[in-house]
Amino acid sequence: MTGQHGPAGIDTSKPHPARMYDWYLGGKDNYPVDEAMGRQMLTLDPRVPVMARVNRAFMHRATRWLASHGTRQFLDVGTGIPTEPNLHQVAQETVPDARVVYCDNDPVVLAHAAALLRGTPEGETDYLQADVRDPDAVLEGARKILDFDRPVALSLVALLHFVPDEDGAHDLVRRLLDALPPGSHLVMTHATADFTPEESRAATEKLRAAGVTLALRSREEFTRFFTGLDLVEPGIEVPHRWHPELGEPVAGQDDGIIPGYGAVARKP
Repeated sequence: MTGQHGPAGIDTSKPHPARMYDWYLGGKDNYPVDEAMGRQMLTLDPRVPVMARVNRAFMHRATRWLASHGTRQFLDVGTGIPTEPNLHQVAQETVPDARVVYCDNDPVVLAHAAALLRGTPEGETDYLQADVRDPDAVLEGARKILDFDRPVALSLVALLHFVPDEDGAHDLVRRLLDALPPGSHLVMTHATADFTPEESRAATEKLRAAGVTLALRSREEFTRFFTGLDLVEPGIEVPHRWHPELGEPVAGQDDGIIPGYGAVARKP
């Protein structure tokens, strides 16, 4: 069936990455089409749910590191469906007055945006419905909450592998970073085919057939996103090996290759 819609105009005729991610994490805010595609991904690599949890855990650890090193403002693009603890909860645990702007283009996330706004009395959180492919809209909305004269952490976790080169993925990141002052940080994770080329090729084809673009990038291509920035130690890493001391390990993370990279870098 085509043109099928759920609540609030949500298209349930094809899978959506945010809802598939929710299914991998054991959430309930997904539809049969998302579960069906998720199960197809599991036939190619049964560790996909582990990868989703590893990405989430990386975001928690990176946020703790940034908050403990003086960051007070966060712009999280590609937020996804709320799963506690959310970024603002992690940040405000260390910095109660932290300001956080969430941004996503999925109506399901919008439907649950209220869950993203329950922060500390001292802090401030907001939700912006916008697409990373429209950086001007992202920045315009974020400026209503964030002070762009002070450092901002730009979080792009498990997002850019859904933005192909023809959409100018590297340029989009650069345009967002150009608007942020020195001392800001870029936080990213990204899936790769470097470790599992055959499985990755099959996954890309299955998703493309369902209308979902998957742009897996090599370590070199991932590193290009950080051109001109100062990488925080340990630099480009498999996500669960980035400052593991800042969080609890994810069950199953050491049972095989995690086909992705993560990094945090500072804008000089």
